[in-house]
Amino acid sequence: MKKSNDVLREEVVEAIKWEPLLSSNEIDVSVQDGIVTLGGTVDNYTQKREAEQAVKNIAGVKAIVDDMKVDLFFSAIKSDTDIALSVIKALRENWAVPDHRIQVTVENGWVTLEGILHWNFQRKAADNAIRYLPGVRGVIDQIKIEAEIKNELGKEIVEKALSRSWILDVNNIKVRVEGKTIYLSGIVDSLFQKEEAERIVWNTPGVWYVDNELVVDN
Repeated sequence: MKKSNDVLREEVVEAIKWEPLLSSNEIDVSVQDGIVTLGGTVDNYTQKREAEQAVKNIAGVKAIVDDMKVDLFFSAIKSDTDIALSVIKALRENWAVPDHRIQVTVENGWVTLEGILHWNFQRKAADNAIRYLPGVRGVIDQIKIEAEIKNELGKEIVEKALSRSWILDVNNIKVRVEGKTIYLSGIVDSLFQKEEAERIVWNTPGVWYVDNELVVDN
C-alpha cells in the first residue's frame, strides 16, 4: 500500500530522531510523492551524510533532495589550508586509497576530489576517510574510474552477482552492457535497494561507469 505524504514524512522524522548523531529540531522534512526534501542545518558533514542514510532505509522513499546546510560551530571552523593538510594526511593513512592518484582542492570548507582510480571502493574509501574531519562542510567527488582490467564485461556475470543479494528481486532488474559501461533498469522497492544494486555492479572487474536507471516503486 502506497504511503501518504504525511505518513512518510512522519516516518522520516522518526528515523532522524532515532539516530544518535542527529537533532531532528535542526532538520526540516517535506515529502511529495515519495520524494523527500531535507532542509535546515546540521553541525558537520558527518551529520549530513547520516541524515541521508537514515532516510534511504525507509520504504516508500523514491528520491532525496538534500538542501541541508552545514553550519559549523565557531570552534570547528578551520582554514582551507588546515583542512587540505588534514585531508591529505587522512587519505595517505587509509590503506584502501591510492592517495598519489587524487588531487585535493578546498574552498570555503568544501573539499573537491579529482583524479583517476581503478576501483569504485577506492573512491568510496576516500570519501569515508575525510567525512569526520573538522571543518569539512561537504565533499565534491569528481574522481573517475578507469579499471586496469581490460576484459570484456559479461552481462551474465553481473546478473549472477545481483542474484546473490537476498534483498534484490533480480526478476525486476535488467542489465545492459555497452563497452565499459553497465546500465541498470527496472523496478526496485526502495532507494536502499537501488543503491545496493549499483554497489554490487561497481564491483564488476573492468567496469568504468554504472548508469543506474532503476526506478523506486512500491
